[in-house]
Amino acid sequence: MKPTDVNYKMPAEWTTHERTFISWPVQDSMVYPEDHAVVTKGYEDLVKAIAEFEPVTVVVNPAEVEQVKARFTESNVDFLEIEHNDAWFRDNGPTFLLNEQQEIAAVNWKFNAWGGKYAPWDLDDNVAPQILAHHGVKRFDAPLVMEGGSIHVDGEGTLLTTEECLLNTNRNPDLSREDIENLVKSFVNVEKIIWLNKGLDGDETDGHVDNIACFAAPGKVILQVCNDPSDANYAITQENLEILRKATDAKGRSLEIIQIEQPPLTFFEEQRLTLSYLNFYFVNGGIILPVFGGTAEETDRKAEAVLSAAFPDRRIRTINGMSIIKEGGNVHCTTQQMPASKKG
Repeated sequence: MKPTDVNYKMPAEWTTHERTFISWPVQDSMVYPEDHAVVTKGYEDLVKAIAEFEPVTVVVNPAEVEQVKARFTESNVDFLEIEHNDAWFRDNGPTFLLNEQQEIAAVNWKFNAWGGKYAPWDLDDNVAPQILAHHGVKRFDAPLVMEGGSIHVDGEGTLLTTEECLLNTNRNPDLSREDIENLVKSFVNVEKIIWLNKGLDGDETDGHVDNIACFAAPGKVILQVCNDPSDANYAITQENLEILRKATDAKGRSLEIIQIEQPPLTFFEEQRLTLSYLNFYFVNGGIILPVFGGTAEETDRKAEAVLSAAFPDRRIRTINGMSIIKEGGNVHCTTQQMPASKKG
């Protein structure tokens, strides 16, 4: 059975949340394990920022639970002991769904650590079923390797993604584009997919859409753009801008496009860091926005201003986006929303 058979669908991220899930970092799996103290402080700050708006459940390896609990006094932060390999819950966690009666269910995708880049990942692939069992949530098992950061929906039948990620042969080599499109449509219950071409230059996720574009509302898309023709992101973002200008959504609407200027080019050990303001996260009544400081102070201010104008009823809560970016992701990558439901 698929969600479309019983009319469950993925709601837009800005709908009311019951809670946010986030996984605690595992030092042994980090790219730079010597930065564990800095990274865990970044996660602590993020959990506390989200907790200003809504409850947070921190998924913790059992061996660490007491020391992690000691960092928090917030009454709306709780802890769930589940063994995991890595800390990018957006990608290995469940994708929650609602039906017309506001009853909750979720998709359990297959997970292979972004095309087999970081072994082992067996524990991560088993996190979503344990979360759903703990909360008593109906589960749909999808026969598809997919990460939550590779899709974004408007809640009205349209999904944004990239060809670079969803069609990459390191995910589902035996499936055609049509197979993948049909499975995605069936399991999140959308009618139309808007395919952007590529994600940001240097993005080791193979082009997750949550670094480049998201819906701000039905018919309205925010896109990170590059204005420097010498930067590889210039051609990428200009092409994505053109695709969006020509696109219509599931309701036949042309898209209003809000542009956010990318942060300045930043490297660490000759590796480009995929800095993105689009890796923000909707919370109840607010937005958690990663900012980068230093040479990015001007674009930080611009990004905050753009989001403030786009979401006048939401508080823009900035957070240091440099604390975890060397590990490969940011605020949106670490989080997953559980929508409010009758069950909740």
